[in-house]
Amino acid sequence: MFEDEKDDKIYNLIISQGVDMKNEYGQFTEKLFSKVDFLWKESISGSYAHAGDDFYGKVDGIILLSGLYKDNKELFEDLLKAGETYDIPIILVRPLGLEEVPEILEEKAATIVGWNANCIVDSIKSAKELM
Repeated sequence: MFEDEKDDKIYNLIISQGVDMKNEYGQFTEKLFSKVDFLWKESISGSYAHAGDDFYGKVDGIILLSGLYKDNKELFEDLLKAGETYDIPIILVRPLGLEEVPEILEEKAATIVGWNANCIVDSIKSAKELM
């Protein structure tokens, strides 16, 4: 009998927040919490534009909830710039209930994922390889 390889890595993530009329952030983090075998923590900064090497050097991935883009463009721009500057993969999550994502985000994403918890975790784990 084969055992699944246990991944003991604790993934350090930035997850986009901001104006969130549909509670996509809450629903997304619930998906991550539902995967009890996936270890993660969230890094939050008061200003992503001014956070430096010490902050971004520890980040494994930036999760952009594309449904929040319209109301939080400045935040998304800061996170896109950080991803490019610090070579951090961007994992783009489709808007809740929709397939289309903003083109500007799609161009910068290492991977695009929907709302299936298994797919989300797989995308986070493999995002660096896709860059």
